[in-house]
Amino acid sequence: MGIKDNLNKLLEKLPENVTLVAVTKTRSESEVMEAFNAGHRIFGENRVQELFDKKENLPEDIQWHMVGHLQSNKVKYIAPFVSLIHGVDSLKLLKVINKEGRKNNRVIDCLLQIHIAEEETKFGMSEEEVVNVFHSPAVKDLENVRICGLMGMATFTDNRKQVRKEFSRLAGLFGKLKDKFSGEFPSFSELSMGMSSDYDIAMEEGSTMIRVGTEIFGERNR
Repeated sequence: MGIKDNLNKLLEKLPENVTLVAVTKTRSESEVMEAFNAGHRIFGENRVQELFDKKENLPEDIQWHMVGHLQSNKVKYIAPFVSLIHGVDSLKLLKVINKEGRKNNRVIDCLLQIHIAEEETKFGMSEEEVVNVFHSPAVKDLENVRICGLMGMATFTDNRKQVRKEFSRLAGLFGKLKDKFSGEFPSFSELSMGMSSDYDIAMEEGSTMIRVGTEIFGERNR
C-alpha cells in the first residue's frame, strides 16, 4: 500500500481524542507531500536542521512538531514557527524557549519529557524533577511558553508487558499532575506517548497523541 492508504488505515483506528503526528525523519519532501495531499497536516521531525529545511520548502499550513531531543542553542531556529515541542527535558530549556518565544512575539506550546524507559539513552526528567518544575516560582513567569502536557518514550523491546507498565506509569503521573495543577496550567491536557511499534498499547493506557513514521511511510532506508 502507498502512503495515502497507510495513513487512512491508521486514522481509521484512532479514537477521536487521539492526534496523529506523522514523523518524517529522513523522509523526502515528496513523501511528506503525499501525506499532505491525503489531507494530513500535523508532521513531526527529530532534527532541527531537517525541520527547518522542510518548513522552508513545504506548504505553510503544515503544523510542525519537534519530536526529537532539542538543544538550547537550536531553539532560535524553530521558535518562529514550531507548533509543539515534545521533548522539553529541563526548566533551563523551558526558559530558553520562553526567551525565543518572546523575541518572536508568540507563545510556544511545549510538552515536558519524562524518562520512563530502562534505556539510559532516552532523555527526560524524573518524576521528582517534573514536580519541581511545576512548583518552581520561575515557571510562573514564563509568559511565552504554554505547558500542554507530558511526553515519554517506552523501552525499545518486544516485551509488551514492560512497555505497558512504563506507559501506565506515565499516564498515572499525567493524571496526578493534571488533577493538582490544572488550575494554574489550564492547557495541560496532552499525553504524547506511542510510536509505530507500541502506539496501540499507548492508546489503551491513555495517550492523546501518537508519533508514527514507519507505519505511514514504510521502513527507512537511512
